[in-house]
Amino acid sequence: MHEHAASRRGQWTISGNLVDPVRRSIRPATLTIVDDRITEISDDSVPHATWLLPGFIDAHVHVESSLLPPAEFARLAVAHGTVATVSDPHEIANVLGIPGVEFMLDDARHSPFTFHFGAPSCVPATPFDHAGAVIDAHGVARLLDRPDIGYLSEMMNYPGVLAGVPDVLAKIAAAKARGKPVDGHAPRLHGPQAAAYAAAGITTDHECVTLDEALGKIALGMKILIREGSAARNFDALASLIDTHPDHCMLCSDDKHPHQLIHGHIDELVRRALSRGSSLFDVLQASSVNPVRHYGLPVGLLQPGDRADFLEVSDLEAIAIHRVFVAGHLAATDGRAAWPRVASATPNRFEAHPKQPADFAIAASYGASSVTVRVIEALDGQLVTGSLRHPVPVIDGRLTSDLSADVLMITVVDRYDDRPPAVAFVKNFGLRAGAIASSVSHDSHNVVAVGVDEASLARAVNLIVGAKGGLSVVAPEGDTVLPLPIAGLMSDQPGDVVAAAYADIDRRARHLGSRLEAPFMTLAFMALLVIPSLKIGPQGLFDVDAFRPVELTDEIASGS
Repeated sequence: MHEHAASRRGQWTISGNLVDPVRRSIRPATLTIVDDRITEISDDSVPHATWLLPGFIDAHVHVESSLLPPAEFARLAVAHGTVATVSDPHEIANVLGIPGVEFMLDDARHSPFTFHFGAPSCVPATPFDHAGAVIDAHGVARLLDRPDIGYLSEMMNYPGVLAGVPDVLAKIAAAKARGKPVDGHAPRLHGPQAAAYAAAGITTDHECVTLDEALGKIALGMKILIREGSAARNFDALASLIDTHPDHCMLCSDDKHPHQLIHGHIDELVRRALSRGSSLFDVLQASSVNPVRHYGLPVGLLQPGDRADFLEVSDLEAIAIHRVFVAGHLAATDGRAAWPRVASATPNRFEAHPKQPADFAIAASYGASSVTVRVIEALDGQLVTGSLRHPVPVIDGRLTSDLSADVLMITVVDRYDDRPPAVAFVKNFGLRAGAIASSVSHDSHNVVAVGVDEASLARAVNLIVGAKGGLSVVAPEGDTVLPLPIAGLMSDQPGDVVAAAYADIDRRARHLGSRLEAPFMTLAFMALLVIPSLKIGPQGLFDVDAFRPVELTDEIASGS
């Protein structure tokens, strides 16, 4: 590698083996960069010791899931060669509305990273939920009028699309009228329904869990985002699309917790794709070229006139990233961001009050020894859930957890209105004692908790209420809370500190017996009423397939 800078003119050069994702070739070359642009690429006669690659792009992520605000998220992600994200800020929008989106835009400006934010399409996700804000079609249009809002974020209300709900269609029409793409969210949708969804103008989907589902949507003209995040991991099922349909797929994380982000991002998926035998250029098509072209990102692809966004790697097979350049400036070296941390503001809304164990009690019919109830079946590595029926014991006239069958109590506590908690049952969390709770609870971000009994639920929820947002573990050896003062979703601490704290609280959850790969991430999706099959919201159980509330059981006489 050869590099020469002439700061007087804002001009410098860098040499390496250029991995050109457009021409699909590798050749020794020298880039001339003036300010933020590649003004010239000249071919060299001898190979160099390093390679220059286009930067990686996360084609769909909720930055809030990292528990970090944008500027701090960028400091962790850029170290792994990520130069841009296509980011849906609907988590904070559900808490704070349009001011929450504006917070994300403002905080992002403290980094050189490219955040391509969308206008949240589903705030709240369904009319059966209760969020902290509502963004109607008029509000969406206002956001889409902004030049710093690039697309309509995932249209999760696919039943509304199929039913032709006017407000839903107005949001899609607003994006189409402004020439901005519409992101999709259509788990398990197939056949005529998938065709109708795509025909509405929706261009992507990141919810495919099987290859057949993905191929069906590609046939409808949709782009498939291959997702590998902290809770949903679909890479192995869909990775062959990189080989067979490289022009129709992208890579994304959707949700990425901090202890994992600190170790890797899209670079991990690039390495996995290469290790399974995919062509380097097909992988770069998915990791870089397709997101730039589909979303119209200002990110460069190592062409003359492009913005200078690229990676320098010392080992092409291992994608050993030495340096990362963003807009012509050094952004990271050997795994560390090159710009300093900036403190973030801490906007929030949290109105829930402390609870008592009796608030979580479910009264049963007199004299019954057990009652058969609907049970949410949590599935490791998936956002979808099963819907089961299972008998649970009755003790002192109350329905209780069945630890022998791993059927535990689950609750949602409305943080915007002090109504009684919704309480039901969930299988596969594995806790043998105590409880875990979180105010990161998609998409409305009420408090969700799983525990072995009412007292544990109350303690876990009250830790969150006291911190006005966070993650908590109640355990025999002591209770722990990780505060999230930014909207109850994100920390204001440095990324490495948050990653360590998250790893610790995750370890404590596992110590209670959870065998889930990401117990807190799985917990966060138990209240998402647009992912099949059975979920729980602040009003109780919700059958997503039927798209209606359902009772816990007809045998319950009353609740307290």
